[in-house]
Amino acid sequence: MQSILDKAMIASRYLLVVFFGGLVVALAIYAVGFLKKLWKFATNAANGADNQQLLDLLHLLDAALVASLVVMVAVSSYDSLVNPLGAKEGEKDVAWLAAVDPGNLKLKLATALIAISSIHLLQIFMEIGNYDDRAVTWGLAIHGMFLLGALVLGLVDRITAASKKAGKL
Repeated sequence: MQSILDKAMIASRYLLVVFFGGLVVALAIYAVGFLKKLWKFATNAANGADNQQLLDLLHLLDAALVASLVVMVAVSSYDSLVNPLGAKEGEKDVAWLAAVDPGNLKLKLATALIAISSIHLLQIFMEIGNYDDRAVTWGLAIHGMFLLGALVLGLVDRITAASKKAGKL
């Protein structure tokens, strides 16, 4: 009975393929929206004001960061939880793409969230007249929480690495 349960638990990891596949589909849909924004940016490049062009460019940058975040999570999670990528002979080596350990992934995610949050804050500051004090304060507070979270993650990662190193000595 125990061996059946063990095999079922190990096989359940393949259910994650549905989620990672869903992320790939969502990314493709998001790419269509990105292309629409890119077309709008290109067609308005000669006519728009500098501030508007910068805001539109920040929207494109924001979309690229979000897409990178999705790829990072999907690829590294699939590689570590479902099936190692590029593990078969004759396949193109993709180890560089999937070589993100869970601790490193958390820090990369936190960094990407901070970058996205920074872009949103910059957009708010460039159009400060369109936002009330409460919205600006909340934007700053949320960004501060992302920064604090990243610092805590980095500190925990450093402590963990130091304790592992001390344990091996």
